[in-house]
Amino acid sequence: MEENFTPQETNDQNRIIPVNIEEQMKTAYIDYSMSVIVSRALPDVRDGLKPVHRRILYAMNELGLNYNRAYKKSARVVGEVLGKYHPHGDSSVYDAMVRMAQEWSMRYTLVDGQGNYGNQDGDGPAAMRYTEARLDRLAEFMLMDIDKDTVDFQPNFDDSEKEPTILPARVPNLLVNGSSGIAVGMATNMMPHNLSEVIDGCIAYIDNREITIDELMLHIKAPDFPTGGIIYGMEGVRAGMHFGRGRVVLRGKLTIDTKPSGRETIIVTEVPYQVNRDALCDKIGQLVNEKVIEGIAHINNESNAKEGTRIVIDLKRDAIANVVINQLYKFTELQTSYGINNVALSKGRPKTLNVKDMISEFVEFRHEVVVRRTQFELREAEKKAHLLQGYLIALDHLDEVIAMIRASATPEIARESLINAGWGLDEIQARAILELRLQRLTGMERDKIREEFEELMRLIGHLREVLGNEGMRYDIIKTELAEVKDKFGDVRKTEITYLDNEVRIKDLIKEEDVVITISHLGYIKRTSATEYRAQRRGGRGAKGGRTREEDYIEHLFVASSHHTMLFFTEKGRCFWLNVYEIPEGDKTAKGRAIQNLIQLPPDDKIRAIIDIKDLEDETFVKEHNIVLCTKKGIIKKTVLEDFSNPRKTGVNAITIVEGDELLVARLTTGNSEIMMAVKSGRAIRFPEEKVRATGRGAIGVSGIDVDDDNDAVIGMICVSKEDNSRSVLVVSEKGYGKRTQLEEYPITNRGGKGVKTLNVTEKTGSLVGMLDVAEKEDLMITCKSGMTIRMPAGGISELGRNTQGVKLIRLDDGDEIAAITKLDDSEEEENGENGEVEALADGNVIAEATDGNEIASDESEMNADDASGEGNDTGTEDEPVKE
Repeated sequence: MEENFTPQETNDQNRIIPVNIEEQMKTAYIDYSMSVIVSRALPDVRDGLKPVHRRILYAMNELGLNYNRAYKKSARVVGEVLGKYHPHGDSSVYDAMVRMAQEWSMRYTLVDGQGNYGNQDGDGPAAMRYTEARLDRLAEFMLMDIDKDTVDFQPNFDDSEKEPTILPARVPNLLVNGSSGIAVGMATNMMPHNLSEVIDGCIAYIDNREITIDELMLHIKAPDFPTGGIIYGMEGVRAGMHFGRGRVVLRGKLTIDTKPSGRETIIVTEVPYQVNRDALCDKIGQLVNEKVIEGIAHINNESNAKEGTRIVIDLKRDAIANVVINQLYKFTELQTSYGINNVALSKGRPKTLNVKDMISEFVEFRHEVVVRRTQFELREAEKKAHLLQGYLIALDHLDEVIAMIRASATPEIARESLINAGWGLDEIQARAILELRLQRLTGMERDKIREEFEELMRLIGHLREVLGNEGMRYDIIKTELAEVKDKFGDVRKTEITYLDNEVRIKDLIKEEDVVITISHLGYIKRTSATEYRAQRRGGRGAKGGRTREEDYIEHLFVASSHHTMLFFTEKGRCFWLNVYEIPEGDKTAKGRAIQNLIQLPPDDKIRAIIDIKDLEDETFVKEHNIVLCTKKGIIKKTVLEDFSNPRKTGVNAITIVEGDELLVARLTTGNSEIMMAVKSGRAIRFPEEKVRATGRGAIGVSGIDVDDDNDAVIGMICVSKEDNSRSVLVVSEKGYGKRTQLEEYPITNRGGKGVKTLNVTEKTGSLVGMLDVAEKEDLMITCKSGMTIRMPAGGISELGRNTQGVKLIRLDDGDEIAAITKLDDSEEEENGENGEVEALADGNVIAEATDGNEIASDESEMNADDASGEGNDTGTEDEPVKE
């Protein structure tokens, strides 16, 4: 077979060298591919930047475009980058700079842009001559200490300038902002993550180099996208964390609203990462026209820069919202998958990295930066100390120095005279003495020189200690990372939903107490219990949830993140949900519509919640009962085992008669005393044995007589007969409450009228809540306005039944108590010794409250109202309803 040759003419001789074209193309293509890999398409694992991004940030830094300086035209920045560092097309530089300024493209922006930088609807940015830019504050932490010999510099393309090969990067940018790029023969697609989580992971790695990836995932839970959304399933995420390759399924965030006409509306408030909102709406419209998606009447993109994403999908009258949502996830980009491919340059070579590899490379790079910075600062300090030492010698021989200088004909002779004077001065010190200003010879200036020299010597000692102690260097890294977290850390934007087959994923969830809140309109969230601080009674409270005007916090309680919640609806249905599946949010977050988590019908709502430690524990479920009560005074008991098999569609817990609704659910051991209370201030106490266990579908029996149409049951408690430490807490709607010993309530049969438990007056308002509390428990009281106060139960006075109680919380005009709950958290630090003022993070101030604050005047016991009657069953004990 003939070989193909290409002629190559040399410059010095007129002869042709035959070259194998196959070998020549191989060599040229490999050189080209390595150039693209190293110098264009892949980020460096240390600072997470590609060369073009690094050059943009460095050029902006050289131009002095700090976050607190004036903006400059983008064209000025692009010209600087092109002319000095990046000899490519201007669009490549401008597009890269624009992306670093788009908050929907970058989890944490590095460029602060002013002007039209495009939007999520696919509109591009204005031309570079119209827009302006400067560095974002976070970018300055990427460039910090670059002038302290912390990184290597290299010549630019024409050897006229120097540019950094890497940025010092105090921020773990590769994990935080991710990256994507297509090289030759390989590609990278790295997901963004939450800064606070990543820094927690870095600090955990520094503390324990043998940490496993599963342990790191307790800190770095999953990717966190700038546009929010919901990660659907964690299996692909775990693969990405462990092996550097995986798949993330991301869904848009939806809420379901019901119009006054009864029609339902789906509102999309967050779309998946990099999804074009206009294109999404067009695709949905096309699928509706093609009859692929049924039930949609109209779709409109109402998104704007101020309010964010809002796509309104109006449904037809007979459409079921959950069915339409599933179709949207199946056929449109409202559910999108992203391939994780963590390829980055490590020591100049492309490498696939897992999450621990990326953290270890970043930490070791930061260690190198700290060492080089410390060496630089030590050199500079020693230079300055050397000069000051010369000044001090000259000051000790001031008259001789002055005479010697006056006697010298030239500066060179004066310098030689100082060096040869025998005081130990060298040439650098002598030159500095000759340049010393006369004002430095005053007494005050001489003292300053001595103080400065002593301070420098202390600094030099510290810097040498740092260089000799590796532990100190890593402590510095941790301190600097904590500072970045403190300045720029935020809560997750992307929620996580675990699939049914990932139940053991809870092993990766940190077990902690969380506060779960459910609003009147059905929005649910969980918040770490440590965000709430104890206060004295009578305080103003702190904001416990940001709600709409017509919404307020209705349920608020504490549970472990590993437990299972049983949700009971007012129509008598029961649903299951793992606590870790409830979306996380801060104290003021609105939460997520509960219809998006469980298949709750639109005309039903959550009324009661029970926290179960382990539904798989057979002994536990057989020994416990669920006791339910309704507003009309019906009570029912069912064995917990009947609720131990979760179903997505829920099960019947009780048959509710017309005009009634489920109110409270409690977990009991079969050896409890039950108390029920009504709005008008009456309460009844009877043994649990008086209510025999029935199947899930039974109606129940009478618990307390509710004979007035305006009266209703407001609460039920179940207290173990052996427990003498608990008292009965009652709270009225206008903020009054008290504790009363259980023994003050006579034991009667169920179904009676009961006895007085609170002296209801116009001042107190109706009874709204009843709890059984112990001295060491804390209470949370939530108002309809969203205000929440936390206080120790032991701080509330114990009073008789026939009293109105003390003021627990000061309410604004028109506000009312919405819910009370208890926290078993006596270890939590209380707010000061004497109820002093403390300002919370959201700006609310907790006012001082004294022990005598508004105590009710009437503490006399009731005399004639202790009669109780034998009750009759109001319902029949039917057979369980078939599911």
